[in-house]
Amino acid sequence: MICVSIQNKEYQEILDILQTVEMAEIRLDRCALEDEEMEELFADSDVPLVATCRLEEESEAPDILERAIQAGAKYVDLEMEAPAAVGRRIREACRAAGTVLIRSYHNYEETPSLPVLQSLVERARSFGGEVVKIVTTAHSKADNETVAALYQEAQPGTLVAFCMGEEGRPSRLEALKKGAPFTYACLSEEEATAPGQWTAEAMQEAVYKDFRFVKASALPMPSSKSFAQRAIVAAALAEGTSHLSGYTPCGDNESAIAASKALGARIEAKGNNLVITGIGAQPGCLKLAELHTGESGFLTRLIIPLLATLSEEPVRVTGEKTLLQRPLSSAHDIMAAFGVRLYPESNKNVNDDRKVDCYLPLKVAGPLIPGRADVSGKGGSQLISGLLAALPLCEGKSALYVHEPRSIPYLFITVDVLKKFGIRMGSEMEGDEDFLETQDWSLCTGINFHIKGGQHYQAADFAIEADWSGAAPFLVAGAVFGDVEVEGLDTESLQADISIMDILMEAGASMSQLDSPNGPIHVRRAPLSPFQADLNNCPDLFPIVAVLAAFCPGVTRLQGVERLRHKETDRASAISAMLQQMGVPVSIEEDEMTIEGMGLTQRILTGQLLKGGKFVSYGDHRMVMALKVAALGASEPVIIDDEACVAKSFPQFLELFNEL
Repeated sequence: MICVSIQNKEYQEILDILQTVEMAEIRLDRCALEDEEMEELFADSDVPLVATCRLEEESEAPDILERAIQAGAKYVDLEMEAPAAVGRRIREACRAAGTVLIRSYHNYEETPSLPVLQSLVERARSFGGEVVKIVTTAHSKADNETVAALYQEAQPGTLVAFCMGEEGRPSRLEALKKGAPFTYACLSEEEATAPGQWTAEAMQEAVYKDFRFVKASALPMPSSKSFAQRAIVAAALAEGTSHLSGYTPCGDNESAIAASKALGARIEAKGNNLVITGIGAQPGCLKLAELHTGESGFLTRLIIPLLATLSEEPVRVTGEKTLLQRPLSSAHDIMAAFGVRLYPESNKNVNDDRKVDCYLPLKVAGPLIPGRADVSGKGGSQLISGLLAALPLCEGKSALYVHEPRSIPYLFITVDVLKKFGIRMGSEMEGDEDFLETQDWSLCTGINFHIKGGQHYQAADFAIEADWSGAAPFLVAGAVFGDVEVEGLDTESLQADISIMDILMEAGASMSQLDSPNGPIHVRRAPLSPFQADLNNCPDLFPIVAVLAAFCPGVTRLQGVERLRHKETDRASAISAMLQQMGVPVSIEEDEMTIEGMGLTQRILTGQLLKGGKFVSYGDHRMVMALKVAALGASEPVIIDDEACVAKSFPQFLELFNEL
């Protein structure tokens, strides 16, 4: 990225400049800013800002830098010559605030030898420099080559090294080619902060040429199908008429409506609202021969325990498209724990333990018998959500223990929606000391659910949340390729895919939200870095997070591969094949995917944009979304065999994406 140095400007002038640049260095020793102005500047700016204050020119520099850190500066640049006490103080402040510390060395006379510069880099790292900045003065081409040699041993994205002076001018661009997260430019030649500095306009032309960045504001996100499907089915089971607001149609949501109508509910759509008159569900109230669940794996697993409770006779459950190829993992054992038998019509696979996987079509034979059971959550949360929905209708109480739980947020979405419709249950999560201290759901080892029987669903008015899963591709597009704002999301949501916010922030993206937990979310480019993420609780994020990793310089590690094997396709293989075809090094070992990324700017300058061509989506809506975002950074068109499958979760996706 191009970091524009700003000096000798007043507050409003700086604000105006930030409207036109992608990154900026604020010379606090040379800008006339009041304390309040400085705090507002760093707190409110979506542009990644570097705060610096040269020690030799300002005795109050440590105080000024610390205020910038506390206000929200993304980077702070502290010279190597700073006293040790100042270095420790600024380092601790950066750690507390999550600010990236740059330790910098400047030589205005010459370029020392390579061994000297290498020792300076190591010293800067020992002084806490997450990014090391080495700037020397070049008197020859050889000086530039000496500084460039530092990149051979540097971790991608952690070194900014170039030369000053006219001889050093080319090295400022070469730094980006070598993997520097940013280089420096000036607003005009008259405002250069060092000899040989490029103007921002000249650097922009040299770096990006014809590359097209994305920009979009106020993109509306669809309703969360995780909430919508649960609410539709709960309303269908209730006695009375419910009103669901914020609804947007998609394939899976429409399947939930069709299935609910088959149960006997009356449903009317009025714009973005659904009016649902339920059946007043109770055990044995239905005589149903067959139920179709479309292509929705969640709906299928939600409905199986309910059918075992509601229907007097066995019910044949059917589906379509990719759902017919997806095994219902652990379904036999989980349902047998409550007396339900499943009869698949075909035996497509036999596991090593000789148990036949369940595939649709199959028959569900109840009744569901309340009681105490210990079931594995390793195969996912969806069938367990079905049990949580069905067991309250049974006459007796139940105790359900889930060991090795996965997709935990989705279980608590189920509990939350059921509560809105009058169903009550207790729960306790288990884990070691780390879990008890952090409440990190990935550390949870078990969940106890206590469910009272004889309950009845009650009609409710329910507002359906917007969808974090659908928003994730747009947020990643903004973080890598430009500037995107989405609206309608709740940052206090239970949705698992809200984790995309944590992932983007760990990767270094610039994110902000104004006004309230439901205000617009703004994401824009910033220097990115590799990250680690456990996606066991949010497997739907895997494809788009893998694309993000391809543009983070260095090695990113993603856990949760085994959760991908039985999605709409074998997503682990599909993601790996996509990245390999695009020229991104990727490997899978057990439950971890490793991706070697490169920053967008370096890809542009070195001719290593992603490779285009013809790609297979495998009928998977998440793969299509990831491919469309990846195409923004490809050197040739990315042609996808089946884009229409996005209608499963987000029919408006392609239309909105074209607005970028």
